[in-house]
Amino acid sequence: MKNEDMTAMFIETEDTPNPATLKFLPGRAVTGDFRPVDFGDANSASGRSELAETLFGLEDVRRVFLGSDFVSITKSDGISWGDLKPVVLGTLTTFFENGRPVLSGDAEVLDHDVAAEDREVVSRILDLLDTRVRPAVAGDGGDIAFRGYKEGVVYLAMQGACSGCPSSRATLKHGVENMLRHYVPEVVSVEQVED
Repeated sequence: MKNEDMTAMFIETEDTPNPATLKFLPGRAVTGDFRPVDFGDANSASGRSELAETLFGLEDVRRVFLGSDFVSITKSDGISWGDLKPVVLGTLTTFFENGRPVLSGDAEVLDHDVAAEDREVVSRILDLLDTRVRPAVAGDGGDIAFRGYKEGVVYLAMQGACSGCPSSRATLKHGVENMLRHYVPEVVSVEQVED
């Protein structure tokens, strides 16, 4: 039986390779033009995202990842998606129908300082990450997050299923680095950082 609040908005879901994580697609922008944000716990969301705070208020939500047009939720082991999914869908529907901003204040800016003269280069790097890299790794339940740029070096963090993957370094060096160097000549190398 459908909740009446959910009939005004249709949210699709997709499985990920990680059975504890489910992707929710509300059919509208989540972070939009801003970079995706990964919240590993309720404290990291505090004051940065009302949506993430609300989702962490649900019992058994362990991680919230906000993408440009999706929300990935990681649940605790003790509950099935059959029990948690309707609660998450209801929460997302209510939040989006109320029109509140997903990110607040400083959450909408880069976590790292970018020199004024590097902003245009960083903008091109972020565009490539968003259009070419993230879609590829998102299908595997992961993400590559921008962490900085200085003197030709791009600093990236592997997230989700990509974090700890044995082939992550090869992905960065042979895939991402080569692509960025091709399209953004100012890029000299890519380095992995740990969050």
